[in-house]
Parts: sequence; structure tokens; C-alpha cells
Amino acid sequence: MVSEDSNITGNSADGAPERRITVRRAPRFVPFMVLGGILGIVVAAFVAFGLPADPQFDAGAVFGFFTVAFAAAGVILGCIVALVLDRLSIRRSEHAIVEAVAEEEPGDD
Repeated sequence: MVSEDSNITGNSADGAPERRITVRRAPRFVPFMVLGGILGIVVAAFVAFGLPADPQFDAGAVFGFFTVAFAAAGVILGCIVALVLDRLSIRRSEHAIVEAVAEEEPGDD
């Protein structure tokens, strides 16, 4: 992710303004949320089918109930992990200066 600061640091040799930007690797939140939801479904399957069942409730109904609860919890935990990694990426960010460069025509050799 590249975020651009609004301050202009000076002019380059050809008089074009230079801009200071911050460059960092920020995580994408959706893959973390999806992974958390999938892990929540796996845990729900283990709880519903792997543990001793109560004869009063059907295993499918228990799985459906726990799927909703654990998938939601997994999505929330995935978001928290992504937020922590995002904050760590801010600490490791680097600053760079962007200069305007004149484009060369394709026929110029």
C-alpha cells in the first residue's frame, strides 16, 4: 500500500514538484476474514460431530448452531489479526520521494 503525504518537499532539477510518500506492505482484510470463517466452520464440525452428542439434539442442528457462532467468532479473530499486522506494517513503513520524469517517445533512440 502506498499512502501519499500532502506535503511537497521541493523541486527537482527540471522544476517539477517532488512528493514524499510512505511505502508499506499492508495486509488485505478479506482473506483473513475468510480464513477465520473457514477455521470457525472446521471447529464447529469438530464440536458437533467429534464430541459425544446429546440424544435430545440432532448432530446437524448442533452443527448449524455452532457454525453460525464459531464462523462469526473466526471472522472477528481474522479481523483482529489483520489489524495487528496492519499496525506492525506501519512501524516498518519507509518513506520515498517521487519525482516527475518526462516520458520518452517510442521513436526516440
